[in-house]
Amino acid sequence: MEANAVNNYLAVASWCEITGYDGAASFFYAQAEEEHQHMLKFVHFLNDQGVGAVIPATKQPSKTYKSIESICKTALKNEQGVTMAINKMVDIAQKDKDHNTFTFLQFFVNEQIEEEQQFETILQKFNLLGRDKLAIYEIDKILAAMAISPTFTN
Repeated sequence: MEANAVNNYLAVASWCEITGYDGAASFFYAQAEEEHQHMLKFVHFLNDQGVGAVIPATKQPSKTYKSIESICKTALKNEQGVTMAINKMVDIAQKDKDHNTFTFLQFFVNEQIEEEQQFETILQKFNLLGRDKLAIYEIDKILAAMAISPTFTN
């Protein structure tokens, strides 16, 4: 899921960049890098446990997108799916009394709360500012600020 997220965010960033949404492009390139780091955390954890990570094939991301808002709605839905998967892994680790995995997964539990809140906040901006060209321009600037400072939520 993390590898798919990397590719999806890269594709979105590329589309934003060629469409003129420089702030959104920066934001989604940063998202891709963050998801790449998350993927590596899983790889290193599995390798450190002596399991050996299996690197899966990824799905081909979309090449065209309708709007930044639709992208963010899809991203929120995808992050919610990741949250469900992480929660299932936590449940299994608890059931199996696998304390190492349970402790490792706590980072991702907290990270998913932040990821979902981030996209919910972005989507709120569309409701607050609107969807006209000026509103999209302002949202693009907000996304640029979020790329620089991930804790930016205004």
